[in-house]
Amino acid sequence: MRLTTALSLLLGVPGTLVAATTYFRETFDDDAWKTRWLQSSSRADYGKFAISTGTFFADPVASRAFQTQDDARNYAISAPFTKEFDSTNSTFVLQYSVKFERGSNCAGGYIKILPPGVDVARLNGETPYNIMFGPDICGPDQKVHFILNYDKENRMIQGEIPAPIDQLSHLYTLIIYPNQTYAILIDNEVDAEGSLFDDFDFFPPKTIPDPNASKPADWDDRETIDDETDEMPDDWEDEPEEIPDPEDPPPKYWNEDVDGEWFRTMVPNPLWKGEWTPRQIPNPKYKGAWVHPEIANPKYFYHQNVHAYKSAYVAFELWQVTAGSLFDDILVTDSVEEAHAMAAAFVARRVPEYKAKEKLDNEDRARVRREKEAKEKEKAAKGHSEL
Repeated sequence: MRLTTALSLLLGVPGTLVAATTYFRETFDDDAWKTRWLQSSSRADYGKFAISTGTFFADPVASRAFQTQDDARNYAISAPFTKEFDSTNSTFVLQYSVKFERGSNCAGGYIKILPPGVDVARLNGETPYNIMFGPDICGPDQKVHFILNYDKENRMIQGEIPAPIDQLSHLYTLIIYPNQTYAILIDNEVDAEGSLFDDFDFFPPKTIPDPNASKPADWDDRETIDDETDEMPDDWEDEPEEIPDPEDPPPKYWNEDVDGEWFRTMVPNPLWKGEWTPRQIPNPKYKGAWVHPEIANPKYFYHQNVHAYKSAYVAFELWQVTAGSLFDDILVTDSVEEAHAMAAAFVARRVPEYKAKEKLDNEDRARVRREKEAKEKEKAAKGHSEL
């Protein structure tokens, strides 16, 4: 995995189709979302989603988003693509924004891409998925997930991608190319890119240690040995490890006839030499470290198209201790250019959102200051009346 801040993989990359197809696009700017999203009935206590701009926002329409409502709840909701997406010969692009408005002491913010044929009406944590992507923050664990399901196992990217942890909106973009490479962008800047083959453990190792081989009984891998001619000095063990502290005399009031014998505090003995060990000399029989011979792994397999999935749904299947997270601008497409254009609109809203938060923070600080001053005046007036 290579980290960078360049936008080198956004445009002009291999695999970008001329005739772009949008498989899913959701901005929550109107009420049409109600016809697309399906709340799971797998459990009765799933948390609910509602449309909200949050308490601070850039635009009253463009900032409308899906917001989690209930603390300490699981969430499970999904929506279908306009048609099935087979990414075998296409660039796969997934993009969406997350805003942990109430902080993120423990809240999942990732999204899942589901295959066709799954029971989305009963969506739950065991529902199989193709891709899981996005931030997951809980205490000191603050990372961006990138998980691919391969050979019926969910495989995580090697290494960690840090997630932003402020209360502002952040845009997450995942691009998977037909040449088995990927790019992850945060706020329209490349944060990680690399080869799927290099950064995931998809396949068993080509070779394994020979189960029929073992280190010969006479193999000596000790680089040094004890010098048999070296002897411990006669006075080595004469000194104890601890001695009574010579600077810890009994108090002046101490009377041994009344108080008993005074025992000094024990302190390390500066003359103690520790456990004696003979000096080491080179081992004349040393053969070096024994290397277990390798054989071809009979379970090894290789598949060229690890990037290829047939996908049909987006889903939020989350656990959140702290609710209030907002999800918006969800896009699944085969066009990097379309994602870039949508990202540019998001970036343009970042400054107004920041200013809105700054204004709200200033108002909160002023309110707290007024309340504090009012309490101090009330306390002073009460004290004066009691004089």
